[in-house]
Order: sequence, then structure tokens, then C-alpha cells
Amino acid sequence: CGDICNSQGVIALVDCNNFFASCERVFRPKLVSKPVVVLSNNDGCVIARSNEAKALGVKMGAPAFKSERFFARNGVHVFSSNFALYGDMSKRVMDTIRPEVDEMEVYSIDEAFLVFEGPAADERARALREKVERWTGIPVSIGLAPTKTLAKVATRIAKKMPEMNGVFTLNSSCDVERALHRCKIEDVWGIGNRSSSKLKSYGITTALKFTLADPDWVRRNLSITGTRMQKELQSTICSPVNDASPRKQSIRTARSFGSEVQSLHALNESVGTFAANCAFKLRKEGSCCISITTFVMTNPFNPQAPQYNASRTIKLEVPTNDTLEIVASAIQALKFIYRDGFSYKKAGVLVSSITPSAEVQLGLFDVVDRSKRTSLMTSIDIINTKLGHDKVRLAVQGFDRKWRLRQERLSPCYTTRFTDFLTVKV
Repeated sequence: CGDICNSQGVIALVDCNNFFASCERVFRPKLVSKPVVVLSNNDGCVIARSNEAKALGVKMGAPAFKSERFFARNGVHVFSSNFALYGDMSKRVMDTIRPEVDEMEVYSIDEAFLVFEGPAADERARALREKVERWTGIPVSIGLAPTKTLAKVATRIAKKMPEMNGVFTLNSSCDVERALHRCKIEDVWGIGNRSSSKLKSYGITTALKFTLADPDWVRRNLSITGTRMQKELQSTICSPVNDASPRKQSIRTARSFGSEVQSLHALNESVGTFAANCAFKLRKEGSCCISITTFVMTNPFNPQAPQYNASRTIKLEVPTNDTLEIVASAIQALKFIYRDGFSYKKAGVLVSSITPSAEVQLGLFDVVDRSKRTSLMTSIDIINTKLGHDKVRLAVQGFDRKWRLRQERLSPCYTTRFTDFLTVKV
């Protein structure tokens, strides 16, 4: 068996273990070794489970209202999703990792691809894992391999084998072959339900069998994406670790309401808030958009009530990330699609046709003073970043916001709100 790690370095994937549940445990040490679950928006269904909750048989996506008795009977600690806390804890984890590696690509809120150059990559990974848990309280698993796709496989093994102490390396062709033989085809990163069903119908049930399939057949049936996955599983890099995050093609903010909404006034508040969030995200990544889409929908799980779903897109003459323009367009679109007599359960705003702010071409008949608006948006962002989200907002975004999410089991925002900081008694 030969060494397959290339001279350019080893690719690693850091994956935070049961991330949302782990964030809740950091500030409540008594929950360590106790079953913990985190619920989705409006406390709808389970989206995160501790290992103890998994052992009890709690399934991902399990409806919370159907599981209340089970949770109480088995001592399961239940939390509403606290994305302000999770986002800040994610930043702390990534900031802890970054100085210790040669290259880094943040892949999601709880995952990052890394590059370890030179020898002793395994030792560096173990030291990094200990540092992250010591500095942030979040346990992580790390898989090392020649490619991103193989690193995903290695990380799954690190999580499932406690004797590995959270770190597993695929550094020889024999290691890779054994791992791929045990890896089901549906567990391969990038293989969806439809592709896995097709592959299984041809007898390709494991990742190893996929690597041995005819490349021309793979290309015909799974396109260039399938070819890249096959090559990555064969230890050929097709997707290098990239420090620069790719620019988003679209940005979407949508929420299900805590209670169904009937009035246009309440919808205006929600859509205005969602549009303002989209505008802030555009500015944060230095982008502007041309298209603004507003959509609304009733509750599909209440078939007795009349159903209505609609959307409307408005295109601007000049790309923008200005909150005033985006909110005005989103509400204008809402007026086109709003119908009286329906109880709305969800609304959202999607901004698309995104371009870099530095490449915006002004219109001949544009009457907006872009320089002043940019200064205004910058000032608002600075104030809201320092004093709290939406401290400065448009009047249309409202104040009582009765449509907001139902979060009956929300934990404090320990790291992002002064009133929620932990106090130490001496």
C-alpha cells in the first residue's frame, strides 16, 4: 500500500460535533452526557441531536408536538433554535482554527476545509482539535485525506469510531480502499437521493464500486459533476481548498410565522424586515442586486383552509444594496400578490442577479444620490453592529412584530447580548 498524500499538503475537514446542541451545552455544563435536541423555526421539528438523543431513537425532522411526551419521559432537554448564538460560536471556532493552518475554506456554519502542509499533519490536527475544544468548548472531528471528498469520508469515520479520538487519516491506498468499501453510495458527499437510486439500480452500492465504474458511463449518467466526484474518490483533486468564498448568486430571507397572518399591515412588516436583512447581507459581501422577488404562502398542512401561493419579481434599472430601495421594491411586489381573505403562514424575499458593488454601472436617468445613500447605509450598519440588530430600522419594519417566530424554549444569547452575559458569583 503506497502513501497517497501529495507533496502540496493534506486536505482536512473540521466538522463540529452536533453543533447546535454543543453550543447549548457550552454554557450549561450540566447538560454534558444528557440528551439534547434543538428545534427548527417556530419549534416545528428536530434539526439537531446530541449523541444521547440519537441513542434514544430521536429522528432528524421528528415533529416536536408529537414528541413532547417522549421528551418528558426520557429527560430530553429541548431548545428553540438560537441562530444568533450559533453564528457567533461558529465565528469563534473558525477564528481559533485559522492561525493554525496553511489554508482554510469555511464551508458551512459548522464545517471548514483546511490544508496542512509539510510533515506531521496528523499531529497538527490532533493539537488543533484539542485547542478548539479548550478555547471554545465545541468538540470537533477532523478527517484528513488527499481530496475534499475523501476528507468527508474520513470525518465520518472519525465521528463513528471513538477509539480514533476525533481524528482519522486516509494516508494510503489500502486505507482509502477499506474506507470506500464500507461507505454506502448514498453517504458520498454530493450524491443525492436521485443519483444514489440510479447507481443502486446498476449495482453500485458502495463508494468503492463507484470508483471502479467506467468513467464514460459515469459522465453520461451523472454529468461532469459525477466525473469530478469519482476522481476525488480516486485521490485526484478536482476541488482545491479556496480561501476566497464564492460570491452568492442569490440571497434569500424567509420565515414561517409564529401565528398565521391575515392583514396586509403585518405582511408589510415581515416583508420589509426580510428585505432589509437581504440588503444588509448584500453590503456585507460587497454585492448589489437587480431583481427583488417577494413571495407569500398559506399553510399547506391545513388543507381545510383555502390555499394560496404567489410571488412577484421587480427588476431595478441600477443594481443596488440600498435598504430603502430594496424594501420599497419588495413591498411594491407584495401589493401585487396580496389577496384578502387568506391566512398566510410564510413570506420571504429573494434578491438575485447579483454583481460586485465595484462593477455597478449607473443609469442615465438615475436620480438617487448614490454617494449619500452609501454613507447612510454604512452608518446604519455600524450602529446596528455595535448596539444590536435592527436598533436602527425603517418604520415599515414595525415594533410589536406579532408575526415573529414562536421560540418558547429559546436560550439566552450568551455572547451577543449584554443582558444575557453570564455572571460569576464569588
